[in-house]
Amino acid sequence: MIGVQASRAGRSTGNFVRHFVEMILAMMAGMMLLGAVARICVLVSGASGLYDHTALRAAIMTINMTVGMAVWMRYRGHNSLHIAEMSGAMVVPLAILIYPFWAGLITSGALLGGMHVLMLPAMLGVMLYRRGVYSQHHGAHVHGHNAPAPTATIR
Repeated sequence: MIGVQASRAGRSTGNFVRHFVEMILAMMAGMMLLGAVARICVLVSGASGLYDHTALRAAIMTINMTVGMAVWMRYRGHNSLHIAEMSGAMVVPLAILIYPFWAGLITSGALLGGMHVLMLPAMLGVMLYRRGVYSQHHGAHVHGHNAPAPTATIR
């Protein structure tokens, strides 16, 4: 019986780590692919100086990474609540660091680098909060073992 529990715990930890790595890779893909599309759009529009604004570049990069991660989570069967929670975690580092940047307390490099560094513990925090969701196999999301997001009725 102890061997079975240890085996399940190992799979659970493996699933958790795999979820984390997959989301990091999806963020990187979103940053690269959507970033390239954004740069092409900026060049075609003739507004090449747009990327000279660090805060705007940081916001675009955050959006690109969030979209990449959200698309991957949807593909893997996560519900809207979990995607929204993780998307919120992606935006928190920008929200925290943008004000010190605007105040001149940190450099553009610190803003962009700090965002990347802070996104990882922010994501990990959401994953630990929903450990049961992120510790199960992806098939559980797709086959309905993942509870649907609650819905609200606005009247």
